[in-house]
Amino acid sequence: MSRSDPRLRAMLRLAPVIPVYTPESVDEAVAVAQALLDGGLPVIEVTLRTPVALEAIAAMVQAVPDAVVGAGTVLEPAQLAAVKAAGGRFAVSPGATDALYFASREQDLPLLPGVASGSDIMRGLEHGADTFKFFPAAAAGGTALLSAWNGPFADVRFCPTGGISAANARDYLTQPNVLCVGGSWLTPRNLLQAGDYAAIRALAAQAAVLGS
Repeated sequence: MSRSDPRLRAMLRLAPVIPVYTPESVDEAVAVAQALLDGGLPVIEVTLRTPVALEAIAAMVQAVPDAVVGAGTVLEPAQLAAVKAAGGRFAVSPGATDALYFASREQDLPLLPGVASGSDIMRGLEHGADTFKFFPAAAAGGTALLSAWNGPFADVRFCPTGGISAANARDYLTQPNVLCVGGSWLTPRNLLQAGDYAAIRALAAQAAVLGS
């Protein structure tokens, strides 16, 4: 994995939207994974923002094997090893450091590093990356910045996240350098608290056709 990892783009092409989900319990996480998969969104980013996150990833991987489960909010190298041990298939970071790039190669775990500037992209290119999380997308420049980047970074592809919703996702997905978008609107806390997984499945089904 000294150069770009083809596994990353292959996963990002599986669906137009990657749900960004923060788990509160293992049982909830398994039900969410099944609902999202049934709705047509197989790739799920589980944020490492709650104590149960790694356990939730392991349970989702075991209970819903057709889902492609990864971890988000990865901030330090040790988390990459923990994600891989839990069965996570990829990791997502809000930014990127040299240490994270090195650890991703050491762990042989695909990393979607966060970028918000041309310098961030150039650092990633130096490490062999060619696919990035554009974060925070809306606050950092949105589709206008993506369009500007397409000139000097024509071979680079992005997954914009941050400020993406059902209302504006299609605007991002029509950009030639966007593979997919990430968003938390698919797993709103009110539906999770109500245990309304049928509604989450319906949201996923709507999102699954945004790229068509």
